[in-house]
Amino acid sequence: MTQKSNMFKGQQKKKSVPPSRHGKLPTIRKGKRVVKPFKVTKEMDSDRELSKFINYCNEVKAATAANKEGGQLSIVKNPPESSSAGK
Repeated sequence: MTQKSNMFKGQQKKKSVPPSRHGKLPTIRKGKRVVKPFKVTKEMDSDRELSKFINYCNEVKAATAANKEGGQLSIVKNPPESSSAGK
């Protein structure tokens, strides 16, 4: 008699989704979750600033190309964050 592959010691059966959830859909998670690193180094900060600059340049190029073709695309700046604004 052969053994089933999922019944070996230390392995468990996967739980199946119940057949009726009363019309509720199961939650769908897409992509990886963002996890902040424990240590933030100067190199990581400089890489982040560089990527922000590159993204900004790409957005400006896309906005100018859209304006040349007759569209109305502009870049909206976020309000500056101030630490003493709420106090």
